[in-house]
Amino acid sequence: MIVVTGATGNIGRPLTQALAEAGEQVTAVSRHVAAAPAGGRHVVADLADPAGLGQALAGAKALFLLLSGDLHAVGANPADIVARAVATGVRRVVLLSSLGVATRPFGTTRVAMRVLEDVVRESGVDWAILRPGGFASNALWWAESVRSRQVVAAPFGDTGVPIVDPADIAEVAAACLLDDRHLGEVYELTGPEVITPREQAEVLAAVLGSPVRFHELTRAEAKAGMAESMPAELADDTLDILSSPTPAELRVSPDVQRILGRAPRSFADWAARNVAAFR
Repeated sequence: MIVVTGATGNIGRPLTQALAEAGEQVTAVSRHVAAAPAGGRHVVADLADPAGLGQALAGAKALFLLLSGDLHAVGANPADIVARAVATGVRRVVLLSSLGVATRPFGTTRVAMRVLEDVVRESGVDWAILRPGGFASNALWWAESVRSRQVVAAPFGDTGVPIVDPADIAEVAAACLLDDRHLGEVYELTGPEVITPREQAEVLAAVLGSPVRFHELTRAEAKAGMAESMPAELADDTLDILSSPTPAELRVSPDVQRILGRAPRSFADWAARNVAAFR
């Protein structure tokens, strides 16, 4: 049994599907009721309450750990989840971390994630760590405004990073959960090219076949919107990267190609698969 947290999200859904297709039994964990994956089960649990994970972890051999937004807040202690998993008998943990742990190690949320990485490394079980950059699926923040007003509103319109398709993260996570060759590895995951928010709006216009206007937000406006769904500290750390990416944050990593044997998917690929969200 493999436990997947965040199982109803942009990474968790394709990951549970990939594991099921590989013949694995999967326990999909989320805060809300959802359909069970093929050949597996769904468990409603809150990662902020590790004591309540007993049912989800029972009989599990491996865990994919994706933190919910509140576990990035100051005072959260996600290390308790790792301790609970190890005590339950889990023998492999694949952690979804962040590229910022390496590129911005002193950001508030990055310090906490580095601590969690160290907890996983020192847990005594097999492990792999994934450090993705920005997600292509963050464009879903614009879905309502594109549908209603044909507008993408974002800060730093002409500053880009090589955003990664969550489906690629899911495929890499599946490889790490199933293949011993990836044990003890830290992988940086990016898309194939640097792309700006303004260019993303142009891609959305192309796949929709209709105009999409770009509106540039101030940092304060962007933070206010982001803080509705994530801790303010995480919003600040994210905006620091989006405003002034370092050379390391602009680098296109070879790791997706190396693990999956193909180039990472582009933002255009992601947009074409998800165009219905913007119509």
